[in-house]
Amino acid sequence: MTPLLSSAQGVTLIGGGAVSDADLAQAIALAPAVMAADSGSERALAAGLMPLAVAGDFDSLSAEVRARVPAGWLHHIAEQDTTDFEKCLSRIAAPFVVAVGFAGPRHDHLLANLTTLTRLRRPPCLLLAGTDVIIAAPPRLALDLPAGTRVSLYPLGRVSGESRGLRWPISGLVFEPAGRVGTSNAALGGAVELALDGPCILILPRRHLAHAVAALTGG
Repeated sequence: MTPLLSSAQGVTLIGGGAVSDADLAQAIALAPAVMAADSGSERALAAGLMPLAVAGDFDSLSAEVRARVPAGWLHHIAEQDTTDFEKCLSRIAAPFVVAVGFAGPRHDHLLANLTTLTRLRRPPCLLLAGTDVIIAAPPRLALDLPAGTRVSLYPLGRVSGESRGLRWPISGLVFEPAGRVGTSNAALGGAVELALDGPCILILPRRHLAHAVAALTGG
């Protein structure tokens, strides 16, 4: 699929949900290129940010956005088989994406976006949600975390794996959405290593966003 936005830097992707100034500040500090999904473009403009691309079904795109954003940067994608989040994420070529405004208030949207995270592994995407950062855990992941840091694993299918550095090791366990899940684990302090064989969401406190970016990108 031809990218709508190619960037050598991280991309902040802004959705139409609630986005705080703190969300934008944390995202832009790591990912200065900006793309918006449909009405997320209004939030970008209100914050003084010009999105380099706006994509979606445009069912909620305002006249103001159409007037202010260059026409060549507006990309109407009419098909209804994917969410605006997926329409955008699948058309970004960048080292990583930080997504804001995709975690509420509608939980059906959040659930759909979690599925998108696990299906689209490139570019790596980090979703800011309340006090958390959410990623699709890759097959192998290593990151340094202070002792006591919450590390939650939530399976979106049947998942087993190995771990090092967790208070409650996952080796020998099988996770399933309607069975055992791995939420509210904790780091022992130092290196946390995970090897997982299925689709799984990793949730960390958002103060560790930069650590998660480094782990996903090898930085």
